[in-house]
Amino acid sequence: MQSYSFASRVSGMQSSVIREILKVTEQPEVISFAGGLPAPELFPLPAMRLAAKAALGGEDGSILQYSTTEGYPPLREWIAGYLNRMDIPAAPDQILVTSGSQQGLDLLAKLFIDPGDAVLVGNPTYLGALQVFNSYQARAVPVPSDAYGMDPAALAQALRRYRPKLAYLMPTFQNPTGTTLGLERRIELVKVLAEADVPFLEDSPYRELRYSGTAMPPLSSLAGDAPHAFLGTFSKTVAPGLRLGWIATEPSLLAKLVLAKQGADLHTGTLVQRALYRYLADSDVSSHLGRLRREYGRRRDAMVGALRRHFPAGVEWTEPEGGMFLWVTLPEGANSTELLPRAIEQRVAYVPGSPFFALPGGENCMRLNFSNTSPERIEEGIERLAQVLRG
Repeated sequence: MQSYSFASRVSGMQSSVIREILKVTEQPEVISFAGGLPAPELFPLPAMRLAAKAALGGEDGSILQYSTTEGYPPLREWIAGYLNRMDIPAAPDQILVTSGSQQGLDLLAKLFIDPGDAVLVGNPTYLGALQVFNSYQARAVPVPSDAYGMDPAALAQALRRYRPKLAYLMPTFQNPTGTTLGLERRIELVKVLAEADVPFLEDSPYRELRYSGTAMPPLSSLAGDAPHAFLGTFSKTVAPGLRLGWIATEPSLLAKLVLAKQGADLHTGTLVQRALYRYLADSDVSSHLGRLRREYGRRRDAMVGALRRHFPAGVEWTEPEGGMFLWVTLPEGANSTELLPRAIEQRVAYVPGSPFFALPGGENCMRLNFSNTSPERIEEGIERLAQVLRG
């Protein structure tokens, strides 16, 4: 075996727990609630096929050529219009197209974080964000959260104590809990961050997947002059295989992000950007989103109903208004990581809760995904999981 002298930051890199679990759950007999996967049968395949054909139909060879780092101008215009409809003031030259919003997280971390710098995160928070921050040797500091999300008073205290470089928030249908910040709390959190002059990253992959309740304004629409960046993606609303997302932010930060992306991959694929734009411009996107909301809402309801019917007393769970996940809390003393092998034996899978915590915690929690499983399979899978919990 070869011996390599790696950079010190490599020691902090860890494999995604979810990716490892998915390797185990590829067998068709396993009902998996583990991945945060959209339903492939709902991908707009015919419309994307036509869009790709239209994009390739001309004689302009530039569709297969190197392109600008910032992204395809018509696509950036579309994204800017979308953001303005949410009251986020953004011009096309304030948009950087990325290879998924995960690359956006990586680029922002690359710009801001030196080894040992503090980054404030929710408790729990998105596992992929923790992976990025750890890879740059940041100190991820969890801010106490309750059933309504991150606590503003706790955030203010953490800002004073840790003097962080960044704060990371997913205010709408948070991954992993599914919770959504209410309007009053959004206003309070943005005010606290603005007063501390600490940039916040608003990650918003699930916003369009609302099945009940009232839409909340993005934090970025409330930010005013407070430093911030908005991360978006087409992975949940079109298809994750496109690997297309974006960052929207003010021009001076965007200029640095462009330099960071040039060093990473020069630019996101020209062909896929143009094909996506043709889909957005030529297709009935609203009807597609309506179909997603109806079906995912049906699957959410199926999972909540199955939990009520089958799970033993003492188990609690969130009932989100949208997104892709439920968060289950088992009685104190239970350990979802230790239970997972038994669940796999019963041909059902989930993600244990502890990897979503920056510090030790969440051993008695689990994340369940409902978007990638039919209601019939959800019922069967929850019944299997209930048998595991009962021992």
